[in-house]
Amino acid sequence: MSVKSTRESARAAGGRNGPDSKRADQAAGIAAQDPARIRNVALVGHSGAGKTMLIEALLAANGVITRKGSIADGSTVSDSDPAAVHQQRSVTLSLVPLMVDDVKVNLLDTPGYPDFIGELRAGLRASDAALFVVSAVDGIDATTTALWGECAHMGLPRAVVITRVDHPRADYDGALAACQKAFGDGVLPLYVPVPAEGGAAGLLGLLSQEVTDYSSGDPAPEVRPAASEELAAAGAARGALIEGIIAESEDETLMDRYLEGEDIDTGVLADDLETAVARGSFFPVLPTSAVTGLGTAELLDVLVRAFPAPLEGKLPDTTDLAGEPGGRLSCDPDGPLAAEVVRTSNDPFLGRICLVRVFSGTLREDTPVHVGGHGLADRGHQDHDTDERVTHIYSPLGASLRPVPFSVAGDMCALAKLGSAETGDTISARESPLLLATWEMPEPLLPVAVEADSRSDEDALARSLGRIAAGDPTLRVERNAETHQLVLWCMGEAHAEVVLDRLREQGVKLHTVDVVTPLRETFAAPATGHGRHVKQSGGHGQYAVCDIQVEPLDRGGGFEFVDKTVGGVIPGTFIPSIEKGVRTQMDRGVSAGFPVVDLRVTLTGGKAHSVDSSDAAFQAAGALALREAAAAGKIQLLEPVSSVSITVADEHVGTVMSDLSGRRGRLTGTTSSGEGLTEISAEVPDQELLRYAVELRALTAGTGRFRRQYLRHDPVPPNFSPS
Repeated sequence: MSVKSTRESARAAGGRNGPDSKRADQAAGIAAQDPARIRNVALVGHSGAGKTMLIEALLAANGVITRKGSIADGSTVSDSDPAAVHQQRSVTLSLVPLMVDDVKVNLLDTPGYPDFIGELRAGLRASDAALFVVSAVDGIDATTTALWGECAHMGLPRAVVITRVDHPRADYDGALAACQKAFGDGVLPLYVPVPAEGGAAGLLGLLSQEVTDYSSGDPAPEVRPAASEELAAAGAARGALIEGIIAESEDETLMDRYLEGEDIDTGVLADDLETAVARGSFFPVLPTSAVTGLGTAELLDVLVRAFPAPLEGKLPDTTDLAGEPGGRLSCDPDGPLAAEVVRTSNDPFLGRICLVRVFSGTLREDTPVHVGGHGLADRGHQDHDTDERVTHIYSPLGASLRPVPFSVAGDMCALAKLGSAETGDTISARESPLLLATWEMPEPLLPVAVEADSRSDEDALARSLGRIAAGDPTLRVERNAETHQLVLWCMGEAHAEVVLDRLREQGVKLHTVDVVTPLRETFAAPATGHGRHVKQSGGHGQYAVCDIQVEPLDRGGGFEFVDKTVGGVIPGTFIPSIEKGVRTQMDRGVSAGFPVVDLRVTLTGGKAHSVDSSDAAFQAAGALALREAAAAGKIQLLEPVSSVSITVADEHVGTVMSDLSGRRGRLTGTTSSGEGLTEISAEVPDQELLRYAVELRALTAGTGRFRRQYLRHDPVPPNFSPS
């Protein structure tokens, strides 16, 4: 279906549009029946730009709520999570649906803080368009600019909302100029503020040339023709908008007619504008105020008329459970069921609650489904396939769950009591299970080591971590085999704080400890060791003697055991016992308790007893011989070194390279991307990377990112501390 026919289908549909009937729909839950009458829109932008309060204003303007909430009071609809209330910012993805002219608009409030980018990516996956929210007070940051490029790569249609235009420090013109510089020439205002004492009193529609007057504070603002002086002030902006729309038009004669002075019909321009926005080549700008409600009516109109329906979007690729390519999906309520869990949370009464985007088919109550998750084993989410039954379907409004009988293709809903479902899982028909291609998740790079306060808390910690990790693919839980620490790999300090708070809310008593770097030991020079294990206890005794020579191998040389005994001084059956004892001691360490590596051990002699010698005795002798060799020789500690790839804006390259030098890093190369970004390659000791996820963000104004991969172990410098 084309862009235009989809919009016309939505406009032609009748429905209950009065304020009273809207409130009734809200109380009963909103269940769309036609994908053409659905809009899925993610609100994105940096933390503090005003996304959450904009949603409050839209809900109030739509009659869903009678009073707007407050972030300070923790009373907003979309920030109902206790962690969001505590941190005074969005930390999770939240769904807020509302009806506008019989079109269901699913607003997805995404976190703007970089630590919660996993929730943002989930929101973009579930949406068909993105609404960029920029503060007229704070302007635009580099993270938002990078996010614009990411949405462009995904092909998402976009629009820009400039909020807080009524603030005393607001600079609407400056914010607009910053957006145009950062986002490109296709960003043009559709409305401009009408100035008044104390802020903006209304909006002038550049196409309609009418003013919507919000000065009375009435939910239904007055519309009047623009005054001549208002039209004159907006003349340049109107001309730029018309030229921008005509440039996107499929009618190649429009530009010539316009340049010849013809007055192009407003309806033609509006249709071309909506088509260009829906296909992602034109990006309208709207000024708003969450305090006065300025621009809410105009924004709702753009969401419904210009943003695309799910029918027009590209659906994820599918495979069967064996990994073979599946059939091509379409956004058809009668098609095969294919839905995705984009967020998972835990309710103390309802259990696990899954926020789901339905891509194909229809989810209905009391229906058997297949829940499958593959491809996230590296994050601790093992591949799993389970058959379950959908018991209840809800239309969520923040923390409220309102039952609905079904959810069609293109819509979003919440499912309760799916015991095995995790974020990223696919829900499909039990008789023909599918798997949707997973979306890209960033790698968590900030380690936080935790310990239960007591042994009785360890089981509770394991259970709670399992529940939290099921809903958070950006959290990686690792039990380090070398340091025996439980390490939570997080996106940053704010993410770690949320995870720890949720564990404590579930009754887990724990504390954090310093992360121990997994060092290793090796011999710096050859040494000899004598292992004598002789005990007499009345019955069979223990007798084993062995002599060894120890030599260091090159890095990565592993372990070699050589038998050079002659004359059968040690029976052949006990030679493997000595090797086993040496290996066991190597795992335990010989100096600081870290594993010993890169070693050749040569067995040169020893003694045995015909009665008292045993496997256990020679194991003990082998371990003792290695300890004595270590005591007589010189032990070298080795620290892990990682290969690091850091992507930063060109203006931060010098700062980052200087910082790497202070971290004992060795630069191996730089590569320019040609897009104002540079990739720096270096080798850096892991000890210097423990907090690099946080410190790189500070060095690069939040725009730097890096990847790491274990490379090798190198000798540690003098006065090195392993923690």
